[in-house]
Amino acid sequence: MTTDRDRKQRHPIRRAEDDLRAAQQRRESLQAQAPAYRLAFNDPDFLAREELRPVRLQLELLKPELLMSEYGINSTIVLFGGARIPRPDSAGEAATPMLAELAHFYDEAREFARIVTLKNQTNGARENVIVTGGGPGVMEAGNRGAADAGGVSIGLNIVLPHEQEPNSYITPELCFNFHYFGIRKMHFLMRANALAMFPGGFGTLDELFEALTLIQTERMAPIPIILFGRDFWDRIVNWEALAEAGTISRSDLDLLSYVETAQEAVDIIDAFNPAGAGR
Repeated sequence: MTTDRDRKQRHPIRRAEDDLRAAQQRRESLQAQAPAYRLAFNDPDFLAREELRPVRLQLELLKPELLMSEYGINSTIVLFGGARIPRPDSAGEAATPMLAELAHFYDEAREFARIVTLKNQTNGARENVIVTGGGPGVMEAGNRGAADAGGVSIGLNIVLPHEQEPNSYITPELCFNFHYFGIRKMHFLMRANALAMFPGGFGTLDELFEALTLIQTERMAPIPIILFGRDFWDRIVNWEALAEAGTISRSDLDLLSYVETAQEAVDIIDAFNPAGAGR
């Protein structure tokens, strides 16, 4: 059967896949089995060398980009939030009382993703696709909500000492794993039409401030940045103090919107006017 990749390959040069298959059939000699004899692009030890970091960075940028483009993903809605936020039915097992109180945001994240994905079905299911960090907690809720609506969703996971397994609700063909945080954050924002920020920890804060900085400095076009749970966010970040100190402009506070429910967030995205956004 002729595939799309076969049709795209018009040049007469032998394909890399052909050489990979041929290399697997090499003779069992000392020379053929030596690490030096491996094809460079099929040699994990070589690719993991310190000197190959620029190549790994490029590969990690290219692989998700190519696969998402081939899948037809045009735009995304990014859902950020803590891996430790429990499901409401297990809130009693939460490590702290505060985490138990935040458990309802699991349901809000799930409902938000469900609504966004249902709306997405009317435009070919490739616009405003839900993307999460691919882990548990709020991330799981986002992918789960997309699955509830019968749609696809993306997971951008990363290798960590813990919490590294992808949740079971991500569309398998759109489940990616990263080594570099920086490249992963680029992929979160490259197609983003909005960011939905749920309560979380250092990782969520890192992702929030990355986006705010890029928009504030006009390195990225304005998009809705929606904070779920005003009480939580006002407790951990004194936004007014930053404006009063003059370290940010008061108009920078307009980059943020606060909501408590999924429908409020969807309404903000629907009403967003890029021409009137930002400073």
